[in-house]
Amino acid sequence: MNVFSDLDPQLRRNLKILFAAGLLFWSSLTALLPTLPLYVEELGASEQQIGFVMGCFAIGLLLFRSVLGRLADEHSRKIVLIIGMSVVASAPLGYLVVNSIPLLMVIRAFHGISLAAFSTGYSALVADIAPPHKRGEVIGYMSLVNPLGLAIGPALGGFLQAGAGYTPLFLLSSGLGILGLIFTSQVVNPRIIADSRINTKGNVFWKLLFSPRVRVPALVLLMVGLAFGTLSTFVPLFIRSVGVDLNAGLFYTAAAIASFSVRLVAGKASDHYGRGLFITISLVLYTASMLLLWVANSPSSFLTAAVIEGAGAGTLIPMIAAMMADRAMPTERGKIFGVCMIGFDVGIAIAGPVLGSVAQQVGYRHIFGFATVLTFLAIIIFLTQCSKDLPHSLRFALGKGRDVYATKI
Repeated sequence: MNVFSDLDPQLRRNLKILFAAGLLFWSSLTALLPTLPLYVEELGASEQQIGFVMGCFAIGLLLFRSVLGRLADEHSRKIVLIIGMSVVASAPLGYLVVNSIPLLMVIRAFHGISLAAFSTGYSALVADIAPPHKRGEVIGYMSLVNPLGLAIGPALGGFLQAGAGYTPLFLLSSGLGILGLIFTSQVVNPRIIADSRINTKGNVFWKLLFSPRVRVPALVLLMVGLAFGTLSTFVPLFIRSVGVDLNAGLFYTAAAIASFSVRLVAGKASDHYGRGLFITISLVLYTASMLLLWVANSPSSFLTAAVIEGAGAGTLIPMIAAMMADRAMPTERGKIFGVCMIGFDVGIAIAGPVLGSVAQQVGYRHIFGFATVLTFLAIIIFLTQCSKDLPHSLRFALGKGRDVYATKI
């Protein structure tokens, strides 16, 4: 990738190792995505209990995001990466020995720590290495581990479970995590030079969360997190409930292919046209995908919704990461990423239990109508609140103005 051509050879090597570790992490994590709700259902769980189990993943995220962000800033990005990879390697083994709903909730919460740690350390480390003038492009390329892992993990996990059962699936997920841990141990943590004029020690959680540069991205991610939590928890069950002949793993694979494709161009384009325009586009795509799922009744409609959702997700998360890197000092990136992503974590946590209760009353289909409303609200919020006032917000969100919160070093 010529995007790395102007980097020091050691930094290029670091990015390559980090990319391999990230790919293994996401493959391990997503291998369970299409089958775990079905596994919980086979243990006798109701729709609401399935939502609670799947939603517990976000408890680990919520409890440890800010702590791990501070650890990444004050000690080492690598330590946080190793924590995340260790958890993703060990948690699947817990599913093997547990057959009660309460214990599954505990293991699922523990599993959530993996994403809180690895995504925080990964995002901060990539932002440390990326040249400021190519930050969106580098973050875009390095974020390809997500759709690649999503393309490999669910399809592999779905077919393995169908052919061999749940035990080989859980062992595969653990094995991928162990291999990823080997790669992570080779990552070199670059030295970050603090700006002596700026004190980031006082950047406590609530102060950062409600600061102008963080609160709107966090709120937008809350809306999208609710939609994504609905998608990841209920799509396999929805597909089966309407009698559509489609492997749920293929839904996630289609989304991953679209996510991969859009990341190849969105990051570089955002360096020229601004992050705001692409965040707006991603929210429109997310809304369109939820709307299509609401009325889906055939394999083609589900797969089309998956492609649109993948394009939206593949644009949104890298653009939010790049925007928050623009708005953060190097010595606070871990905290900023961790606090901003709390919105996404809360959304995922709420989606399972709350919408599981709704699904019991109205069915799986109509919870995607609720998700449509949420993502549409996210569009309105971002268009009107993403900068210091309405005119600046509209200009930034439509690619006509700069980000007034971007940090200049």
